[in-house]
Amino acid sequence: MMTEYILRLALLLPLLALLIWGSLRLGKCLQSRLVNSVGAQGRAVELVETSLLAPGLKLAVVRFHDREILLGCSRNGLVQLGETAARSQPASETGQE
Repeated sequence: MMTEYILRLALLLPLLALLIWGSLRLGKCLQSRLVNSVGAQGRAVELVETSLLAPGLKLAVVRFHDREILLGCSRNGLVQLGETAARSQPASETGQE
């Protein structure tokens, strides 16, 4: 009886781990597709970079009409912290070499 339980456990645990790993990979793939489609060329707003400062507190750089805007993002909302002219994109991002 105990041997049967251990055999089932030995078969099901790796299967469960494989299912968890596969769902995480799928979620990561779908998330990167979503981010890439949102930041596509021709959009008025582009998320350049984010930085996590603390749980629930982020800094974000957003490109909007040739301006880069630094935003503080918290659970209470967004605050504009600064603004500057947009930097020119490196050749690797524009597709030029």
